[in-house]
Amino acid sequence: MRKQKGFTLIELLIVIAVIAILAAIVIIAINPARQFASARNAQRWSDINAILNANWQYAVDNNGSLPSTITGTDTEICLTGATCTGLIDLTVLTTASTYLPAIPSDPTGSSTNGAGYEISITDGRVTVSAPDAELGVTISVTR
Repeated sequence: MRKQKGFTLIELLIVIAVIAILAAIVIIAINPARQFASARNAQRWSDINAILNANWQYAVDNNGSLPSTITGTDTEICLTGATCTGLIDLTVLTTASTYLPAIPSDPTGSSTNGAGYEISITDGRVTVSAPDAELGVTISVTR
């Protein structure tokens, strides 16, 4: 009687199937696309809070007056140094880097001259929002 060394075809297929199942579970658990989208949303939260804080710091230094360019309709904020036609110009916040060194822009960079963030004022309360938020999340802060 001869003994053969090695694995049978069935054993190899079972091992490959187990490895494939484990790999699928790991990929689903990690889900890199979701992780990147979540990181971009965290950046958006940080950016809109920075814009709001800069507006209120400006108001404190100017006897409670907010930048006069903010309107009652949600309008996109203009990037620092860009052409601001139809956009909200907040250069009073970035002049000499007093309140912000530059207007932050959305991590996806989806707008040419705009920051990707919208701002409005209603009854003395400023709202800044990120309309391009991902994962079905609404990112908007009002103060």
